[in-house]
Amino acid sequence: MGTTINQALSAAILRILRPLVRMLLRKGVSYGTFADLAKWVYVDVARQEFGIDRRKQSTSRVSILTGLTRKEVTRVQRLPRPDDQESAERYNRAARVIAAWRREADFLDAEGQPAVLSVSGKGASFSELVHRFSGDIPVRAIRDELIRSGTVGKLKDGRLHLRDRAYIPKTSETDKFHILGTDVSYLISTIDHNLQPDVPQPFFQRKVAYDNLSNEILMKFRKLTGRTAQAFLEKIDRWLARHDRDMNPDIAGTGRNKAGIGIYYFEEHSPEEDT
Repeated sequence: MGTTINQALSAAILRILRPLVRMLLRKGVSYGTFADLAKWVYVDVARQEFGIDRRKQSTSRVSILTGLTRKEVTRVQRLPRPDDQESAERYNRAARVIAAWRREADFLDAEGQPAVLSVSGKGASFSELVHRFSGDIPVRAIRDELIRSGTVGKLKDGRLHLRDRAYIPKTSETDKFHILGTDVSYLISTIDHNLQPDVPQPFFQRKVAYDNLSNEILMKFRKLTGRTAQAFLEKIDRWLARHDRDMNPDIAGTGRNKAGIGIYYFEEHSPEEDT
């Protein structure tokens, strides 16, 4: 049984690594750089999550857990940790603005749709939207990014309208790589949770896929999933916003937790089989 599990895990790792390595090679990231990053994570996880209660994690124990020499553990610990905090802040702020524009009554029109907003002025304006839901970041910086990404459009009279109900950075590769890191991490963490023995309540994890679809049906499927998934996510967003204590400080409760749900579309071409 152990060999079977190890083989299955090895096969899963290969499937995970293939698209990642394809991306790394495209960006000129060498194996040496990737290896150092992998070693850094091995050491960090061993130190942070596999310690013994009330005992400081030693270099020797980290070496045993990871299979790295004590000298290599010490070297890896001195490597600088890559930081994408700037990209994370920029993406999160822009996403919060778009979500609030879709959700908050002050910024909706009479039909309940995102209103066309003046850049500034009294009442509901884009400046007010940014100040309320994106903190102290300059309004122009958010406006320019949302226009550049195609999420927001500018009318002839200078007012702004929402063109896309979700913010996806299109020009900043650093922001796109931030999404890669967070979204894939969440998915693997969910699977890891569900693989733990005696989990009282597994996290929701499902997918639907068929493997003999025509080229013509894919366009219809993309539109269907885009429309229905976006509507579902907006419903979840409204529910979570009502229960988030950053937005509603009067809500009682203990602890501080992050929770959410992600949806992704995938497709791949399969070679035609001989009949």
